[in-house]
Amino acid sequence: MIARHLVRRAAGRLLAATAFAVASATFSVAALAAEVPRTAPEAVGFSAERLARIDALLQDYVDSGRLAGIQVRIDRGGLEAHRFRSGTMGADDDRALPEDAIWRIYSMTKPITSVAALMLYEEGVFQLTDPITRFLPEFEGAQVYGEDGTVDAASMPTIAQLLTHTAGVGYVFTPHPVDQMIRRADVFASPDMDSFVAKMAGIPLVDHPGEQWRYSLASALLGALVERAAGVPLEQFFAERIFEPLDMRDTFFRVPESKRDRLVRNHVWSAEHGVLVPIDEGPLHVSADGMGFPAGGEGLFSTIRDYQRFAEMLRGGGELDGARLLGRKTVEFMASDHLVVPAAGSGEAPTVDFRNLYPGGFGFGLGFGIITSPQQLGVLASEGEFSWGGAAGTIFWIDPVEDIAVVDMIQLMVSPWPFRNQLRSMTNAALVD
Repeated sequence: MIARHLVRRAAGRLLAATAFAVASATFSVAALAAEVPRTAPEAVGFSAERLARIDALLQDYVDSGRLAGIQVRIDRGGLEAHRFRSGTMGADDDRALPEDAIWRIYSMTKPITSVAALMLYEEGVFQLTDPITRFLPEFEGAQVYGEDGTVDAASMPTIAQLLTHTAGVGYVFTPHPVDQMIRRADVFASPDMDSFVAKMAGIPLVDHPGEQWRYSLASALLGALVERAAGVPLEQFFAERIFEPLDMRDTFFRVPESKRDRLVRNHVWSAEHGVLVPIDEGPLHVSADGMGFPAGGEGLFSTIRDYQRFAEMLRGGGELDGARLLGRKTVEFMASDHLVVPAAGSGEAPTVDFRNLYPGGFGFGLGFGIITSPQQLGVLASEGEFSWGGAAGTIFWIDPVEDIAVVDMIQLMVSPWPFRNQLRSMTNAALVD
């Protein structure tokens, strides 16, 4: 069955590659799009004086040695209202941080993969209720872990459950036996996408599909599903269908040799010594050469300019500078709360530990976290704000109520600082109109 699927997939790739080459010629016009225009903060309802408070806070993070370098962009209504950049390329690299610095965005890859999947959904390639085995037949006969042995999964995970992290898949961050199996399998070192899928299919699920929200490798599997459903490599799909139309010039799974001098150093914080400690690949094998395969949940590098263009596309209801990736209704559907189950596990979250949030003010859509009640969450924000962050401290959010898009870039794994909530509350506190 798997062999037949791969033969069909190879034929589909040949046809799809031709179609994408034709489409690429059309998209090249969009690549000439102008930058997001800048404006005075007061012109879009911000107080410049209050935005300056953000700069002072961020500069203190740098001056005190808690961050090596940082960039922030704040847009409102499609206009750039504020930007901040300070620091160096790393705690052991005193080169000044350039405007076009390249960052590991880790889990901020996930929303891009979700957009890719929803693009195919809009084209009728699949239904969200389809089982993942339609494209990932390796998961036929999926098992669920139990202390007394594995049992048959009550149902097959669906595509929607991959998007919402309710498919029952494990990750690498907890002591749960399934997560430890994934670590021992070293799935991020897989030499290609098919090897990654085969490894994951050989490891039991943590939960029965649909039982609970659990942050997971579901987005990486979603990337594999997109690749097979589209019939072209995921890198090609991203480049031709997302990055080129949005003029995202410096977003990729592998940093080109000619651009590696712009890759910012990653760090961890040593509480014992009170200093930043530079690190290399980290636990996810994200070196400049990327992973062995294009991981749709963890693997991208980007710049603040590029990711702001992606965020602006979402703020604009799926369109930016004439390039429409998704319909308005689709973006609204993605950015609505889809959770009807409790949360468990741990991992990246854009505010505080997800386990303490649901159902207390925070939900999850098709690729983003959703603020359902700022009051319960205890953060100055708007109901309906959607966002996600990366393991090295990066974050973006879209506030549909205030028409705001914000992107922050740092490189600090497991940051001990309340930086994200500070940035969110101070941005909203700067609104005067």
